[in-house]
Amino acid sequence: MDPELAQRIAAHPAYQQLKRSRSAFGWWLTLAMMLVYYGFIVLVAFDKPFLAQRLGEGVMTLGIPLGFGVIVFTVVITAVYVRRANREFDELAQQLNKAVQA
Repeated sequence: MDPELAQRIAAHPAYQQLKRSRSAFGWWLTLAMMLVYYGFIVLVAFDKPFLAQRLGEGVMTLGIPLGFGVIVFTVVITAVYVRRANREFDELAQQLNKAVQA
């Protein structure tokens, strides 16, 4: 890449906005994922009787759907990020591309 082009991109306000909004959103999703994941791990480590409660008369315990919920949460926040990236971040990137190519 041309160093002059890279410098124009880095200095452009659209790039600064893209970088700022993408980073902030990524950090919020990271925090949410850490809370869910480590919350589950803390339950496993410190409250095994809670997770071992049986659901109904079968063999399923509360820990199984909670663990599955952690996996589903991961998929959901990934979808949330992809949706926002496709709507907002891609648009900002296209605006930036047009601005620096001119």
